[in-house]
Amino acid sequence: MPKMPKPNTPHPSTATTLNISGGQRSSLLRRDFLSSYPEDDDDSNSTTAHSHTPSHYVQSWVNSFRRDPGRRITPATVVHGVGSSKRSSTIAGGSSRGGGNSGGGSSREEKERHIGGHYFDLHAANVNTANTQLSRELKGRHLQMIALGGTVGTGLFVVSGSTLTAGGPASMLLAYAFIGGMLYCTMQALGELAVAFPVAGSFSAYSTRFLDPALGFSMGWNYALQWLVCLPLEIIAGSMTVNYWREDIHRSVFVTVFLVAIVVINLVGVRGYGEAEFCFSILKVIAVIGFILLGCVINIGGFPDEGYIGGRYWKDPGAFNNGFKGFCTIFVTAAFAFTGIELVGLAAAEAVNPRKSLPTAIKQVFWRITLFYLISLALVGLLVPYNHPDLLGAESFADASSSPFVIAIESAGIAILPGIMNAVILVAVVSVGNSAVFGSSRTLAALADQGQAPKIFGYVDRRGRPLISILIVSAFGLLGYLADLDQPSEVLNWLLAATGLSSIFTWASICLAHIRFRKAWAVQGHSLDELSYLSQAGVTGSWIGLFLNILVLIAQFWTAAWPIPPTLPDPDAVDEFSTAPEGARRVVPTVPTGNGSGVTINNQGDVVHNFFLQCSSVPIIVLFWAGYKIWFRTKVVRLEDIDLDTGRRRAGVVYWNSHSAGGGGARARGLPVFSLLTKQELEWERERELRGMPRWKRVYRYLC
Repeated sequence: MPKMPKPNTPHPSTATTLNISGGQRSSLLRRDFLSSYPEDDDDSNSTTAHSHTPSHYVQSWVNSFRRDPGRRITPATVVHGVGSSKRSSTIAGGSSRGGGNSGGGSSREEKERHIGGHYFDLHAANVNTANTQLSRELKGRHLQMIALGGTVGTGLFVVSGSTLTAGGPASMLLAYAFIGGMLYCTMQALGELAVAFPVAGSFSAYSTRFLDPALGFSMGWNYALQWLVCLPLEIIAGSMTVNYWREDIHRSVFVTVFLVAIVVINLVGVRGYGEAEFCFSILKVIAVIGFILLGCVINIGGFPDEGYIGGRYWKDPGAFNNGFKGFCTIFVTAAFAFTGIELVGLAAAEAVNPRKSLPTAIKQVFWRITLFYLISLALVGLLVPYNHPDLLGAESFADASSSPFVIAIESAGIAILPGIMNAVILVAVVSVGNSAVFGSSRTLAALADQGQAPKIFGYVDRRGRPLISILIVSAFGLLGYLADLDQPSEVLNWLLAATGLSSIFTWASICLAHIRFRKAWAVQGHSLDELSYLSQAGVTGSWIGLFLNILVLIAQFWTAAWPIPPTLPDPDAVDEFSTAPEGARRVVPTVPTGNGSGVTINNQGDVVHNFFLQCSSVPIIVLFWAGYKIWFRTKVVRLEDIDLDTGRRRAGVVYWNSHSAGGGGARARGLPVFSLLTKQELEWERERELRGMPRWKRVYRYLC
């Protein structure tokens, strides 16, 4: 059996930085990194007959689920970094001294007695998230496709039908462009924070570090619950999509298939998850591009019995529907459709080289998603009128039969393509379910590292998997068997209600954390030149993003309290637009809501019911924040006390890990390969690269 790394050495996946000179740093990093991999190990180099027996492989597989004793224990002088000497915190045996926002050298027990038995150690939380056990195996292409795969799903392919019905094609485009601009500012702020602090938990950890531990607790559990609920919803959506081909098979059969597939992918490890998302996202990108090309052809060539379409449906029935209220309703629905774009920041803790791959991933993912959404939805608005009866007859947000993409292709009379589009929708919902396990399990593990969740959630095995969190999240997938209920839509609506506004609060917290980070950075005497990546929108962009997120919340409250009137289908329109057999659809007058679900409004009681469905996540978030704040008596972290050192990657150090690469030397033995460059050398290298490019390419590199 190969020897395990020594217990008091950092694992290669742990990113650390020392406050010493360049030569000393290089030698110490090499000593610390390579000491975990004995070069002369007779046991690891020898091959015996016993090592290839079936029992050996079974034992190796079982051992992979155990904790690596040498993976987490890192010397405190390495973890704390520059400026942390003023904090007397020592992480050993689960106890800490002195938080980042409290002075003095009193022990944790003394502080607990002083404040009544409850104490949150902020510096210990920062150290634990910085010194994560998670594997760093994700490359740039994985990060891009993780964000893309977690976003492009039912929000684009299915829920866009409710946005078209609620506001019309013009309102739909304006609202999605509005949300795209808001997320540009948000993602730029997240990029700057994630490159500087690629820590476990990402945005929830940033709220704890830069704002208030109570807010970090609330945002972390809010985000974890969002994906916990999303998993069974996506599985139900997948089982409903299969009904397009086979209605005689129970949905529970497909729920089982999808749940097992998602769990297996996540248990393979983060590299397997990244490769799966890469493949899923490639299929979705090809499908969207194919629909854009097909949509142009259909618009020009027309339907079989109508001819050229052009902008006909922008005139009749019109470009707008339900006035300004319909436009505000689309705000919230569009935000729901973009949910998951922030996953790239959460994956930073498991990236090989976040300084290099994260900026590119954040910029490219934003532009790709925005272009995909705006162009494809513009074509949808040209090909499908907002009063089409199939848009009004959806059973729930997961009903793929109401997808405007499928309706547009069916209306063109193309026999096989609707089935292909439904297959793409099926891949999309499985991909989003896959991202749900990733997002919630990593958030739960980070909360456990910070002491804000049961410690067992933070268990990470030798392969860098948060095993217990993955299993707990997978157990929530069993709620997918609700798909066999006679009326699953009501269950879906209430599950969505618990986390309907989670993304808005998450994005707002990212902008606010970035604002506080920049203020603390200036107060503590740092220069922006010390940062590897700067937000293109700057602090002003974060203020704009925060303001726009608040506007979306206001729009949600307004449209929930005073919903738009229900849309009654025109019986004549069924014959005009429908290509389905008579009696195949069940049209129910509903009010489209922010999360894409539909609520029947017949009386004032239904309005109250609708309001609680759309806004119930707000009291849940407030309850989490207030309860934690009262229990631990936390305060907003002062600017001069914000920890800007623990877990921060210096601009002049470049790390990457290449376990699977070929070649000689350390790379051939699976050892980490790293390069140490000053920031000035990095700038020179970047300038030399850009100098030989044409202007259009330099503009592209800046934006993407």
